[in-house]
Amino acid sequence: MSHVLDINNPEIFVAAEPESRSIWQSIRRGLSMRCPSCGKGKLFRKFLKVANSCPHCGEELFHHQADDAPPYFTILIVGHVVVPIMLAVELEYMPPIWVHVAIWPTLALGLSLFLLPRIKGAVVGLQWAARMHGFGGSAE
Repeated sequence: MSHVLDINNPEIFVAAEPESRSIWQSIRRGLSMRCPSCGKGKLFRKFLKVANSCPHCGEELFHHQADDAPPYFTILIVGHVVVPIMLAVELEYMPPIWVHVAIWPTLALGLSLFLLPRIKGAVVGLQWAARMHGFGGSAE
């Protein structure tokens, strides 16, 4: 929280209210792999490496601490998508085992590679909006 000088009394500092940040908008911007602040700059400089700052607005992004949340949510989503489809195909068509070996790991890997950076972006967006881990919150 920043402090501003009270014009009427130069000796007293008044805490300024921080601007509000939309959590849902920041998460949506993260899901689209864009800066949670402006929505225009790229969030990642490599596949899963978050840029130190936004190339468009300059917002510092290195504060994030996504840690294990993105892989956890990715596994949760992919498992809930792939397993029911796999069971439905098995019960309906009973294909040979080689069909299962060819389809399901490929589908799981493809979905994981697609979802992981988007989910990580959403986590970074949430942290930015909630002012967590140095994104404009109180000093830790």
